[in-house]
Amino acid sequence: MSQTRTLASMPLTNGHDVVTARLNARRAAEMLGLDRQSQTRIATAVSEIARNAASYGRKGEVTFLLDPRDRQSRFTVLVTDQGPGIEDLDAVLSGEKTFPAGRGAGLISARQLVDEFDIQSSPSGTRVSVSQRIPRTAAARLSPRALDHIESALPNKPADPIAEVHEQNRELIESLNDIQEQQAESSRLSRELEETNRGVVALYSELELHAERLRDVSEMKSRFLSQMSHECRTPLNSILALSRLLQDEVDGSLNGEQKRQVDYIRRSAQTLLEMVNDLLDLAKVEAGKLAVAPSLFSVPTLFASLRGALRPLLGSPDVELLFEAGDDLPHLFADEQKVSQILRNFIANALKFTEQGHVRVSARHDARNNEMVFSVEDTGIGIDAKNLDEIFEEFSQVAGRLQKGGTGLGLPLSRKLAGLLGGRVLVQSKLGVGSTFELAIPVQLGEPAPRSVGKPGAKRILVIDDEETFRYVIRHIAQDAGYDVLEAPDGESGMQVALDQRPDIIVLDLHMPRMDGFTALAKLAESNVRATPVIVCSALALSAEQKRSLASAYAIVPKHEVSRDGLRALLDTVLAEGAGVV
Repeated sequence: MSQTRTLASMPLTNGHDVVTARLNARRAAEMLGLDRQSQTRIATAVSEIARNAASYGRKGEVTFLLDPRDRQSRFTVLVTDQGPGIEDLDAVLSGEKTFPAGRGAGLISARQLVDEFDIQSSPSGTRVSVSQRIPRTAAARLSPRALDHIESALPNKPADPIAEVHEQNRELIESLNDIQEQQAESSRLSRELEETNRGVVALYSELELHAERLRDVSEMKSRFLSQMSHECRTPLNSILALSRLLQDEVDGSLNGEQKRQVDYIRRSAQTLLEMVNDLLDLAKVEAGKLAVAPSLFSVPTLFASLRGALRPLLGSPDVELLFEAGDDLPHLFADEQKVSQILRNFIANALKFTEQGHVRVSARHDARNNEMVFSVEDTGIGIDAKNLDEIFEEFSQVAGRLQKGGTGLGLPLSRKLAGLLGGRVLVQSKLGVGSTFELAIPVQLGEPAPRSVGKPGAKRILVIDDEETFRYVIRHIAQDAGYDVLEAPDGESGMQVALDQRPDIIVLDLHMPRMDGFTALAKLAESNVRATPVIVCSALALSAEQKRSLASAYAIVPKHEVSRDGLRALLDTVLAEGAGVV
C-alpha cells in the first residue's frame, strides 16, 4: 500500500459529533495496532480539536486516514471547518494569547499529545491535522482485507455520550495508575541513586585515604633511602680509602694472598658504594629533589671522559670498546653529569654481558626532532623480547648465561634520568646476538619542538663583561656569524645600553665592578626588556643557591667551555625559539 487511504469521514456540527469523533479515533487507533497510550493520546487530541471546530466553526468534517509515507505508516485525523479562522495563530500556539471563554483552548495540548501536528487557518476556515506513527510490526499486518474490516467497524452514527464519558473516566484512571507506578519507580530509582552516590562518596573518601597513605609511605621510603644512603657512604668511603692505603703498602708490604684479599674488599666496597649512590639518586628523583644543571658541552669531550673512566672495566681481550663521534655534531646544552651517568650504566652493562666482539658507543644528530641520539651497541648475550620491560623494573634482573649479579637499579635509574632531561630510553635486543640501548635527548634542554635555524641576519648581541679579552672573543665569534655586537664593561652601563638599544640577546658576566651580574640580571627581569634572553657566562664556580638566583637566565655557560661552534649553536637556538624583545 503506497497511497493514503480514507478509513472513514463524518460531519462535525454538535457535541454528539465530537464524542463520536473521539470514539472513532480511539477505535481506529486500536485496530491499526497502536498501543494503549498512543490510542488515548490521539483520541484526546481529536476530541480537543473537534470541540473547537464544532463550537466556533461551520460545516465541520472529520476524516480518518492511513498515511504510508516516509517508510512508516501513520494514522492521521484531519479536522476541517468553515469558520472565521484563528487570529494571531502563532501567538496562540506559543501561549502568548488565549481567547475569551477558552476559545482556541486545547490546540497547545493537542500538539503536545501527537507525533505530528499541522494547522492552517484563514478567514475562510481552519484545517488541523494530527498524526500518530504506527509500529512497523503492526503496519505489516494491515492487509486490504484488514483495512476493509476497520472501515466497517467505525460507527457512522452518534455515539452514546454517557458511555464515552465512562470510557474517558476509565482511561483517566488507567493514566493515573500509570503515573503512580512511574512515580513509585522514580522514587525507587532515586533511592537507589542516593545509595549509589553515598557509596561513591565513601569510595572516593577511601581512595583518597589510601592515596594519602601511599604518599606518606612513598615519602617515608624516599626519606629512608636518602638518609640511609648518606649514612652508608661515609663508612664505605673510609673502607675504600683504607683499602687503597693497604694496596699502596704504606705501612708495610703485603704478600700475594693479602693483596688479593684487599682487592676483593675494595671491589665489594666499590660495588656497594655504587648501589648506595643509585639508591640516593632514585630517592631524589621520586621526591622531585634531583636538580638538573645544564651546561654547554660537546660529544667528543663527553666520549673522551667516558673512554678513560670505562676502559678499566674491560675484563677480556676479546672485547673491544669503541667510541665513534662525528665531527659535525652540534654542542649539547644539557646536564652533562646525568648524560654521562646514563651512558656509563649502558656501557657497564654491555661490557658485563659481552664475552667477545665489541661494545660500540656512538652518537648521531636527529635534525628533524633536534635530538642527540646516543647508542650503545654490543655483541653480547642479548635479551629475550618478553623480558625487555622487566629490565627497567627496580631491583629486577633477568637470569642469563652470563648473569654476574648487580643491584638492578642502573637501567630504571637511567630511564628516570632521561625523563628529567626531556628524553627517553629505547632498547632493541635479540637473544644470542646482542643489544642496542639508545638515549635520545633534546640538543637544547627544555626545547619543546624541532627547530629550523636560518641566518640570523642583523640581530644584535649585547656583551656585558669587564674583561676586554673575553668581549673580543664573543665579538669575534658573533660577528663571524653575522650578528651585530654591542659591548659594556660593567653591569651599570650594560643596563643602560640594554634599555636604550634593546638587543636581541644579552651575554652577561657575573663578577664585575659597580654592578655585578646577579644584580644586573635581577634588574633586567624587572625592566621593559625582561623578555630579552640572557646567557650568563662566568668563570665563577656557582653554588646551588647562586644558581637558583639565576633562574631567569636562559642559559648558564662556564667561560672555559665557550667555543665557536657551541656559542653559535646556542645563539641560533635562542633566536629560533622566537625569543626576543616584546
